[in-house]
Parts: sequence; C-alpha cells; structure tokens
Amino acid sequence: MSDIKIKDLDGVRISSEDEIRPAAERLHEIALNKGFRAAPAHDIADKRTPVDKDGNVLADVVFGWGKDETAWWRNSRIALDSPITSACRFESEPFWVNEEGFRTKLPNRYIDEIDLKNFATRAMTPAAIVIPIHMAFGKIGAVSFNPLDSSITDLADLYKKHGDLLGIYARTFVVSYIQVMGARQALPSGSRLSKREVECLRWAAIGKTDLEISMIMSRSRATVRFHIHNASTKLDAVNRSQTVFKAAQLGYISLNN
Repeated sequence: MSDIKIKDLDGVRISSEDEIRPAAERLHEIALNKGFRAAPAHDIADKRTPVDKDGNVLADVVFGWGKDETAWWRNSRIALDSPITSACRFESEPFWVNEEGFRTKLPNRYIDEIDLKNFATRAMTPAAIVIPIHMAFGKIGAVSFNPLDSSITDLADLYKKHGDLLGIYARTFVVSYIQVMGARQALPSGSRLSKREVECLRWAAIGKTDLEISMIMSRSRATVRFHIHNASTKLDAVNRSQTVFKAAQLGYISLNN
C-alpha cells in the first residue's frame, strides 16, 4: 500500500464535471502502467457507462475500447450475461477471475456457484482483476482491469501486487463520478425512522402480519399500521414491500435473517 501516490489519488478524484475527463485519463494511465486497460461501470444495473461533461463515452474516447458492435460497453446484456457482473453483486473486495474460477481474499460460496461456461465470450475478456464498488442506496459500480496481453490469464501475481492499489483508485474514481453527476437519490434525505417504526419493519421483513406484529409488540393492530404507514411516507415507498426494501438499503434492518 506504500505505492499509493497522493497525486494519483487526487488525479482520479472528481469534484466537478470539468474534471471527469482528466480523472478518467489519469485512471487510464495508471492502468496502462500496470499492464491493464480499465473498463469502468458506475452502475452495473444501468446500460449506460460513464461519460464526460459533453456526453462522450469514456470507454471509447479515453479507455480505448472503441465504438464498434463488439465493444463491451455497447453490449446491453452484459449486466445479465457476464460472470464478472454477477460476481460483483456478491463480493465487495477486489478479486481476479479467469475461466478456471474466481479468486477472492476470503472464501465466497456465492460466487463459487456462478457458471463460468464460455467465460471469455460472456465476460468479453479471458481474465481480469475486478473491483466491485458498493455504494449508498444499493448502487453497485465496478471497474474491470483487463490485461493488455490477452494471452495472460494467470493474474495471481499481478493481483497480489496491484489488486488493493487498483481498488483504491477505481473506487475513488467511480464514487466521485456518481457524486458529481448528481445521480438521483433512491431515497429522500429526511428519512430518519423512529425506534417503533424500525421494530415494526424488522418483523414485517421476516413475514409477520400486522396482527402478529401487534401481538409480539403488545400494541394494537392500528398502532402497527400507523408506524408502518409513517415509515412508508418517510421513505417515499408505494407499498409495504418497498418500505421494507428501502429501510434495508438505509441499514435500519437486515434482510439476511
């Protein structure tokens, strides 16, 4: 980690739309110096990829992926088809992957179960170091660092040497890009829930009805409905399920229990 250079970190951090293109160019330079080409996605659920202030696709004009039909950023199904994208939903630390499997810092049974059949075709690269970027409101970004030499498929040494470093630069770039581009918040800012509202939603999250929650909490059914309705209003949710989901996004409750 001593290889981190503050000027490089500042160079990939974006504080205005004018800085998007220069920050992308710096990230591109850093990747090239390590033997990779970067493929950034600010939101794996979005068909679009990062652009500069004039709307130019950075994957094309900066990162050198081209604009023909074979370019990864033009593939509208890559979010569903690519094993790399799938893995980013279940892993938050840098990892590397090729057709033989995923390599993570700690065992992860979820990505071990991802189908790697026809990996190079579906991932559009024979191997990559990947940086998943989990952000507020459930948004997931990712930067894939693909070897310039496509014959290199064993990235163990490069991952050990550069994985964490590339992770810091990639996260700084993507997170600041999201902030500057003013992505619409998925949840309102004034959405602080009360203790009772959270308690009701925790029980609702595991499938309890209003009647069951009222019995558990020794409150009336009307009171339970009142708390859940208030939470729904605060979170701008359209129904009970969305209220629970948005509360989980904010960290009030867990959906893993």
